[in-house]
Amino acid sequence: MKINKEIRRLSRELLRASFTDGQLNHGKIASLVQSFIEQKRRHYIAILENYRRLLRLELEKRHARIESASELTPEVSSGIISNLQRKYGPYLTTEFLLNPELLGGLRIHVGSDVWDETVRNRLERLEQNLTVI
Repeated sequence: MKINKEIRRLSRELLRASFTDGQLNHGKIASLVQSFIEQKRRHYIAILENYRRLLRLELEKRHARIESASELTPEVSSGIISNLQRKYGPYLTTEFLLNPELLGGLRIHVGSDVWDETVRNRLERLEQNLTVI
């Protein structure tokens, strides 16, 4: 089903109502969904599907995935976390992953933002530049 303006507007209103003090409130989300299901408003399934999509995007914006080729020291990890929280807010959650394929450096994902300063990425860019010449 195509999402019309009414569905988009109502799902955004649901998202705005889901916050308490700048954080998503899981209790509010559950009660909003339950009341919406009970009311069975027009297009309520499409509204709830779009609401779920908006919630997923909001959760992704508040979660950072940091990949490195080797284990990071606690000082480096805390510095990265503090810098990311300064940029994205204090409610940012973090996840550190080891990925030996990166060869070195860091790759950070926060929502749709990606910072890729890995050795593998630099080598791939260098290879692309050399094949163009």
